Amino acid sequence: MRRGLVLVALIAAGEGVFLLPFVLARVFRPTLLDAFGITNLELGTAFSLYGIVAMAAYFAGGPLADRFSARRLMALALLTTGLGGLVLADFPPPRTMNLLWAFWGMTTVLLFWAAMIRAAREWGGHSAQGRAYGFLDGGRGLLAALVATVSVAVFAWLLPGEASAATPEERAAAFRGVIRVFTGITLASAVFVWFVVPDSRPGADTDGRPKLSLEGVRAACRMPVVWLQAVIIICAYTGYKATDDFSLLSRDALGFNDVQASGIGTLAFWIRAAAAIAAGFLGDRIDASRVIVWGFAILIGGCLLIASGVLVPGPAWMLIATIVTASVGIYALRGVYFALLAEGAVPHAYTGSAAGLVSVLGFTPDIFMGPLMGVLLDNSPGLPGHQHVFAVVAGFGAIGLLAALAFRRVSRQIQIPRSSSVRELQS
Repeated sequence: MRRGLVLVALIAAGEGVFLLPFVLARVFRPTLLDAFGITNLELGTAFSLYGIVAMAAYFAGGPLADRFSARRLMALALLTTGLGGLVLADFPPPRTMNLLWAFWGMTTVLLFWAAMIRAAREWGGHSAQGRAYGFLDGGRGLLAALVATVSVAVFAWLLPGEASAATPEERAAAFRGVIRVFTGITLASAVFVWFVVPDSRPGADTDGRPKLSLEGVRAACRMPVVWLQAVIIICAYTGYKATDDFSLLSRDALGFNDVQASGIGTLAFWIRAAAAIAAGFLGDRIDASRVIVWGFAILIGGCLLIASGVLVPGPAWMLIATIVTASVGIYALRGVYFALLAEGAVPHAYTGSAAGLVSVLGFTPDIFMGPLMGVLLDNSPGLPGHQHVFAVVAGFGAIGLLAALAFRRVSRQIQIPRSSSVRELQS
């Protein structure tokens, strides 16, 4: 029971910390743009500043996670992120938004990310790495789906009438209520983590005080599998960032209103829960890298269908089915790409440092994908802009597929000498 509670706490923390910076815009992007009076490019700029801060934070957060208590790091990250929601609820101008997202880049990454990855790897042990990350991301997807579903219902309830008939002021007031709900969940997650996650330190010097070191970073830099894993995450995360466009795509291509468009964004979260958990179980049975190869193939197929424009005009179910297909590929990748740490034989002692290094490179789409989507969508209004976005994602998917095949080849070369050494010792 205790082990299960720890996993639930990691899931709550893992999604709670990103509700305000990312989930809010993914579900309510059209409403957010209207309420704040900003363009896609201005929102993308805020995301980009988050990514710039996060790049440095990923690098520094790895050694922190290898030396300090995950409970303390994650609880502090959730608390400070939640306080930022109080600022967001006042609908700040674009300059303040930029500063807020940059602040979140520090709170959600420096204090949180590598600590969560290390805690998940320790939870999985030697035989359940795929399930550990699959349950973590699938559970996060399930929580996000529940939160998104409830928040869409809250948004509709706060409106005085039909969404299509609501005034801009009424939609903005309802959206402020949604922001406050997200803020409350984030702060509650901080309390949950503090009381459930064990307060253990992964490493300390002879005096018992934590001691920072770059030894793990240097060791990770010398491993080819780490660099290939970084390329895989770059390409997979580019697809994940494109899920921000699903709700806006449904409004532009299908004529959905704000509530219906938010429902499409919510649908992707439900798919995430199922796809990530299934990918985790498959990863433990047939290798995470093979699941990643299949995930990229599905992602490429779904994105090319959207990019081709053959689905619009046409029945709404065809485009929605394609969004579902692309989401399966995207979230299957997310469910297992950190399980590659074990498949690539990265030492346990350097988990935080390796996770930090691959994240520095792997999450660079936080810097470039937001502005790129903003430019493509604003310069080509309507369906053409969305086609350009998903054509870019399909291109990254092809690169990721090649990197996954290369990873499988390199990791097998690592495992064969190790197996030979074990047989020699046994004889």
